[in-house]
Amino acid sequence: MKKVLLKIASLFYGAAIKLRHMLFDANILHSEHFDIPIICVGNITVGGTGKTPIVEMLVDHYIDSYNIAVLSRGYGRTTKGYRVVKEDDNYRTVGDEPLQIKRKFPNVEVVVCEKRAFAIHRIKEEFPEVNMIIMDDGFQHRYVEPLVNIIVVDYNRPVERDHLLPYGQLRDTTSSLYRAHYFVVTKCPEEMKPINMREKRMWLIEKASQEMFFSRVQPAAACSVFAEVEDTVPHGASVIAMSGIGDNESFNRGLQQRYKVVDTIDFDDHHTYRMSDLKLISQTLAKHPEAVIMTTEKDAVKLANSRAIPQELHRKMFYEKITVRFVGDSRAELFARIDNDIKNRGNGLYIRGL
Repeated sequence: MKKVLLKIASLFYGAAIKLRHMLFDANILHSEHFDIPIICVGNITVGGTGKTPIVEMLVDHYIDSYNIAVLSRGYGRTTKGYRVVKEDDNYRTVGDEPLQIKRKFPNVEVVVCEKRAFAIHRIKEEFPEVNMIIMDDGFQHRYVEPLVNIIVVDYNRPVERDHLLPYGQLRDTTSSLYRAHYFVVTKCPEEMKPINMREKRMWLIEKASQEMFFSRVQPAAACSVFAEVEDTVPHGASVIAMSGIGDNESFNRGLQQRYKVVDTIDFDDHHTYRMSDLKLISQTLAKHPEAVIMTTEKDAVKLANSRAIPQELHRKMFYEKITVRFVGDSRAELFARIDNDIKNRGNGLYIRGL
């Protein structure tokens, strides 16, 4: 019975989404264009596709050529409205991912706001030097018309086999993918074959102008959650996998390739850590005294400044930084195409120094 109700709810949700797209396509609802390059990184799946590493990759690539601002909704925060993220902010007030990006790139303006078009106008007023905006998770926010739409797709969660919320994990219709300029398929297995790439291309590519790129997760050496601890964790060591992200299973599976995972602690995406969670962490460590906690970079941002974590746990909590490794030379090709998109706008003044 529950399954039937979810399917019915999914049909109503889909009808509402399709009506909204029709209103935008008919220009009854309007998308706003801006005079600086806006690169949108989005998806149509709820959580866990790997958008944040792609956003960070874009920032890292363009930071020497552009004055960048990152715009996010700040999902999971307790505040509302427009807010400029500071390095010493609490993740509860600005969101975990925006705070992670700000601390990694302190010279980049990071802003959270539900109303993206309003936020872009504010950014242009308050930070007139900004000449590129990277919009994190704005594909569904059609009030802004970005120069480039990059859609992130998890290889292990094929959208062609999924269903709309709440029956499935799709937050938007697959028919909306025609608005994508580029697809980045993340978390691809090492043993992926050319035929697997062709199958993805055949299903996802709607227009001849769309391009698809394949990538894998590239973890760096483990770091301590707490700055005063300089230890690291060698591969093969015993760890307890702990995460509060959209795809805990994928995180756990990745750790198993590098460490001996003796236990797991899984939380919901954008989880807020409480005293009961710290008690659970301590109890789990007590069961495995030889192990350490291995968590995600996003969770580490939440835990690093917590005064509630006992000092004895500081040497037991680590995380892996994640970067994106593209298959073959496709990373360079993606950036060459984005550069060409910007150039073809006919305004080279966006590049710093020209």
